[in-house]
Amino acid sequence: MLDAGSLLSWIGHHYYYLIALAVLIVLLWNSVVVVSGNEIALIERRWFGKKMPQGRVVALGNEVGIQARTLGPGLHFLIPFIYKATKSVFTEILDDEIGLIESVDGSAIPSGRIFAAVVTGHNSYQDGEAFIRNGGQKGPQIEVLPPGKYRINPYLFKLTKGKVTEIADNEIGIVESVDGAAIPEGRIFAHAVQGHSSYQNGEEFINNGGQKGPQIEIIPPGNYRINPYLFKVTKSQATKVGEGEIGLVESADGSAIPAGRIFAAVVPSHNSFQSGQDFISNGGQKGPQTEILPPGVYRIHPNLFRVTKAAAVVINKGEVGVVTAQDGAPIPMGRLLAQSVPGHSNYENGEAFLKNGGQKGPQIDVLLPGTYRINLNLFSIQVAPAVVVEANKIGLVTALDGLPLPEREYVAAPITGHNDYQDGSAFLSKNGQRGPQLDVLRPGTYYINPFMFAVEIDNVAVVERGQVGVIVSNVGDDPTEEMKKRLGASQHDPSEEEGKERYVVPKGFRGIQEEVAGPGRYYLNRRAFMAYIIDTTNITIDWDDQEDTRFDQLTVISKDGFPIQVSVKVVIRVRPDQAPYMVAKVGSIDNLIQHVIHPMIDSSFRNQASTASAMNFLQSRSEEQAKAELRARADLERYHVECVSVLICQIRLPEELMQTQTKRIIAEQQQEMFKMEQRSQAERTEMEKMRATADQQPTLVASEIAVKVATQKKTEMITLAEGSAEAKALEGTGEGKRLKAIGEGEAAKIAAIGEATAQAYEKQQEAIGEEAIKQIKIVELISQAIEQGAIKIVPDVLVTGGGSAVDGLMGQLSRLLPGVDLMALTRRHSEPHQGGQSGPPAKL
Repeated sequence: MLDAGSLLSWIGHHYYYLIALAVLIVLLWNSVVVVSGNEIALIERRWFGKKMPQGRVVALGNEVGIQARTLGPGLHFLIPFIYKATKSVFTEILDDEIGLIESVDGSAIPSGRIFAAVVTGHNSYQDGEAFIRNGGQKGPQIEVLPPGKYRINPYLFKLTKGKVTEIADNEIGIVESVDGAAIPEGRIFAHAVQGHSSYQNGEEFINNGGQKGPQIEIIPPGNYRINPYLFKVTKSQATKVGEGEIGLVESADGSAIPAGRIFAAVVPSHNSFQSGQDFISNGGQKGPQTEILPPGVYRIHPNLFRVTKAAAVVINKGEVGVVTAQDGAPIPMGRLLAQSVPGHSNYENGEAFLKNGGQKGPQIDVLLPGTYRINLNLFSIQVAPAVVVEANKIGLVTALDGLPLPEREYVAAPITGHNDYQDGSAFLSKNGQRGPQLDVLRPGTYYINPFMFAVEIDNVAVVERGQVGVIVSNVGDDPTEEMKKRLGASQHDPSEEEGKERYVVPKGFRGIQEEVAGPGRYYLNRRAFMAYIIDTTNITIDWDDQEDTRFDQLTVISKDGFPIQVSVKVVIRVRPDQAPYMVAKVGSIDNLIQHVIHPMIDSSFRNQASTASAMNFLQSRSEEQAKAELRARADLERYHVECVSVLICQIRLPEELMQTQTKRIIAEQQQEMFKMEQRSQAERTEMEKMRATADQQPTLVASEIAVKVATQKKTEMITLAEGSAEAKALEGTGEGKRLKAIGEGEAAKIAAIGEATAQAYEKQQEAIGEEAIKQIKIVELISQAIEQGAIKIVPDVLVTGGGSAVDGLMGQLSRLLPGVDLMALTRRHSEPHQGGQSGPPAKL
């Protein structure tokens, strides 16, 4: 071994080796570059190289400057002092990021371009030297870096991290390109190009002719590595059309709609407007679209297509939808509604409607209850109530469109096949006529187009029991002259009836129908048929002073000039088979009563009354009634009416005439009454006698018993009985005489009253004199006194003297009627009444 001295000696003699070794070690240390696994080495050449070209920023190969190339992880040897290495970490792009590259060096971007062209071989910008050598251009690069770790030279490439474009499930991406060719004039959106992979490949977009500006294509949901410097992406909600809704579409781009049209023509293959490019390529037109969107979710470009949501058309039960088209061919002149066209599926297929010749304006077809997806921009819908005809009602229909009615026709000719006017197209196609229709709607619900048919609700014709309906037809053929003559000749007295009954015709002809309608309900069109309801039971017509009678009582004048009021009932009946002829003659029962029977009865009774005195007319009532009935029956037969009876209910003579007649009859009746009363009193006397005898029977029996006891008692009782019997007999005789006198006096009074009344009161004095008048009044007083039992007929004492018999009678009455002023009483009865009352009799 060498000792320290030897070592130092050796070093002293060989120090240049040590210096060389030290220099070698320093050189080795500076020439070795160790790059770890997550690093890169950036190289700068300081000496001994070429000068970079003008405008270059990074050096290539042997050029002095910061080198475009980098050194990756590992051990590297560089010439010391010539190269300087600076370490930097890898560039890492996470999963939700993208790398946006801007080159600091390269060739210039051509004029008009914003982004550098893509070059190959640079290994995602990790080989800067290859980027420069292959013509890489300075500026923002189209390509983006996907997630990962990259050895990128920060002196050559400026890297900015961006977020991945994320489109959610309910979203769409709207793209606007910052670079590309110009959009052709007149277009709003750039046309679609192939190969750009949802705008993730900007190079393909540019190379394939992608245009600058708003893009027609959209980005569906997903994650996309899109260069935000090249493409500006805006998120928007997908179009959702819910249940019960429709989507109305209007395009902002496309060719022009032809003149005269309002809605765009339908083009195929645009996938419910989700492919804007196919829409444009296939000739889609700008403006409101005919097609609609049914319920669902659609990825529609909101800037290309404006979608307006509207409720689906719902027609409820009992309603009808009336449609008006906003586009189509014009309706022909003279027509009110558009013609029906096939294939439009209840107006849900607007394209078929327009292609098949659908016409603009109110449509003849209607929508029945249901839910419809109809383009409300193309068709406006009005909901109207369906026609409901209730029980015991009918619907009278008037057509608002169709052929004109022939002259003289009031009701249109009936046609079939229109399904109770619910198929307006069939109605028109079968030459239905405009105006009132013959066929009616029976009870039910009808879905009728109110633009085509107006319906009026009317009552059914009801013929009750005891009635018939005479039908007058406004439709049908006119009867021939031969038919009129035959029908007229079939009636009574055809020469008189012709011109009236000749309008009664068989069924199916215009006029009064020969066949009547019996009891029941009939769905009768009152525009075509008029029904006259005729009672076939007895009809009573009254002439009376009661409030509920039709006519006032008749007032006629008798032969002797007295007005007579007559209350009459006339009972008539129209036979069912004669009802049409009665209607032909007078029109109706009311006309018959007002214009035939009333004047006929009035005239008949006036004529009869003028041939008899008032009293005779009253007394011959039954004969007058029979004559009136006979005359009425003959007269009404001419009107095809049967007279059942004519009844005189009451005859009223003048009051003064009735009083005279009444008094005469009363006098006669009173005279007869007094005679009967006299006979009654005689019978009563006999009865009283027998009653007295009967009343004494117990006494006689007792007397017989008493005889057995004592003979003297018997004799006494017999004597008493005989005396009593004689007294009763005398009393009965007196009573008989009294009653006889009363009867004679009353008879004389009644006769005097009747005779005085018949001759008139103003002639009494001239006829019988003043004395006789006094005697009559006295007799009246006596009669009243006798009736009241105030006097006796046979006076106890009769005193006579000078003067007239009247004076004697007055004196006797003064004795019998004490306290009565007979003279004043006589004057009061002989003078006319003043004010209807008289004062009480004066006291004597």
